[in-house]
Amino acid sequence: MFFRVFSRGRLLALAGLLALAGGRAEAEVVRYEAPEAPRVAALKETPSLAAALEAGKLPAIAERLPAVPRVSVSGRELSIGKHGGDIRMLVTRDKDVRMLIVYGYARLVGYDEKLEIVPDILEWMEVEDGRSFTLKLREGHRWSDGAPFTAEDFRYFWEDVANNKELSPVGPEITLRVDDELPSFEVIDKTTVRYTWSTPNPFLIPAMAGARPLELFVPSHYLKQFHSKYGDADEIAAAVKASGARNWAQLHNRIGNTYNSTDPNLPTLQPWNNTTAAPSTRFVGQRNPYYHRIDAAGQQLPYADRFLLDVVGGSLVPAKTAAGEADLQARGLNFSDYTFLKANEERSKYRVRLWKTVRGSHLALYPNLNASDPVWRKLNRDTRFRQALSLGINRSEINQVIYYGLCLEANNLVLPQSPLYKESFGETWIGFAPDEANALLDEIGLTERDSEGVRLLPDGRPLEIIVETAGENTEEVDVLELIRDSWLQIGVKLFIKPSQREVLRNRIFAGETMMAMWFGSENGIPTPYSSPEEFVPIHQQSFQWPKWGQYAETNGTSGEPVDMAEPKRLLELYDQWTAATSHAQKVAAWDEILAIHAQQVYSIGLIAQVPQPVVVSNALRNVPAEGIYNWDPGAQFGMYRPERFWFDR
Repeated sequence: MFFRVFSRGRLLALAGLLALAGGRAEAEVVRYEAPEAPRVAALKETPSLAAALEAGKLPAIAERLPAVPRVSVSGRELSIGKHGGDIRMLVTRDKDVRMLIVYGYARLVGYDEKLEIVPDILEWMEVEDGRSFTLKLREGHRWSDGAPFTAEDFRYFWEDVANNKELSPVGPEITLRVDDELPSFEVIDKTTVRYTWSTPNPFLIPAMAGARPLELFVPSHYLKQFHSKYGDADEIAAAVKASGARNWAQLHNRIGNTYNSTDPNLPTLQPWNNTTAAPSTRFVGQRNPYYHRIDAAGQQLPYADRFLLDVVGGSLVPAKTAAGEADLQARGLNFSDYTFLKANEERSKYRVRLWKTVRGSHLALYPNLNASDPVWRKLNRDTRFRQALSLGINRSEINQVIYYGLCLEANNLVLPQSPLYKESFGETWIGFAPDEANALLDEIGLTERDSEGVRLLPDGRPLEIIVETAGENTEEVDVLELIRDSWLQIGVKLFIKPSQREVLRNRIFAGETMMAMWFGSENGIPTPYSSPEEFVPIHQQSFQWPKWGQYAETNGTSGEPVDMAEPKRLLELYDQWTAATSHAQKVAAWDEILAIHAQQVYSIGLIAQVPQPVVVSNALRNVPAEGIYNWDPGAQFGMYRPERFWFDR
């Protein structure tokens, strides 16, 4: 069998496709391994754990770490830190305690700072033909309470949670279904498990690396006491009564929610474990003494002893941050807060950094190709009309007037940081060219105008586009006002109609809107292994073709089937990407998908990389001066590993 090795964070194309005998295709195996780490001379104890060690409550560091710990390395320069201190952060609700999981970013496999997949909790992973995934755990890895982390935690989740009708009435989640086929699950040995489908599952690895990770394991040693199959019936009944749960299943699901961290006693593999029950005004994340990562000097991570989440009103986040009440803050801050935050730097001893957001476009316009009005449906479906509207927008003016020239003019596709980026994708139909836009509109036949110079539709109505928004901030209105001015130069009149978010969605789904303004694509920095689903008509939430998406989501029971050539081709390409087993096949599918979008302009992007203020205490080290701020991929701060942030005091 031939192998393709994933080493030093890179996929090396070393796969043999044909056997020597008979030309039979061999299985292609991709092996993911951690980057080569520096040699660690000796392990060093954490000062804050000294009392527990002396009292015999904790074993020595060598016994707390896996046999092969993960040595923290990075492509950027990092300093060796010192233990101690509390990282303070502001959140706006109790449920934000989940940020300990998001920012902790301990994952089976995760993204590094180059957006490449590397093993983290796993020692290695092998993927055969994109359909069989073998996961190797680290020998001696332990949960935060010291219990062994083994294949039993995967088996228990798969057999006793995900496939238990009382705990999971609809069964395992959709990521684990390929054409409605669930995987065969095997325990190979105490530290190795395997999931196998008959066809490739391209969604598994991105889901494991996500900001909200796919759940494949739970602390079985802790949860079995609440499971009817394993626990004492009387003790379970007492726990159900004390918690106010309806039954054992609701209690188990509530306690076992590893993402929401609702149970302070639930063991974790994250660098910090929540120790506070909700409701609370402060959630305390305490260091995990069994965390599997160390630095190059042999010190166990995290550096900070605690990660504190203080709950405040959303409107107070900028003011409290400016007053110095956070050591690390981005959530709750907007670009509009930048000058206020900057003015308080010296007084509150912090620095404001500007990271790049990486949506395909910060805001975008979505012509509704499924509009109920037949005139608008036909017009929105005309490629020349969408191209003309895009050329009629002065993006440079929007950038300068609203964002101080700090943003990138964009068309809601992929950004330069993406390995899939090409200039032909990113620079098509985004220049301000009113003469060319006018020529396209004339070519369509929209040559008649009223006394104000507004073009007339074929039925005699003025070409007045009502752009509907969620009306949640003034930024959208400011941007649309500038577009209104530039569109008048091509004979198009724009009106703004704000409404509540749910009302807007329902109007779009029903075909009652002609155009909407919404956020651009969530992931502007995809890799070949990222799903291209945002660019394919398979989701109702895609506001340019909601009825096609509804048709796909309901297996044809509602909505409308795709009835245009290029969108049909997008569906074919999505199927090709889904079935692809090689890097080259995935790149080819993505390349054509992006080429179609670049020419067809199904959504009209405006500007991207709007700066995200990131406030960092002057004493906090190893926080990147420049970074990307994104939910998935990236987990906001998670990709930069906050367990490596340390206080220099």
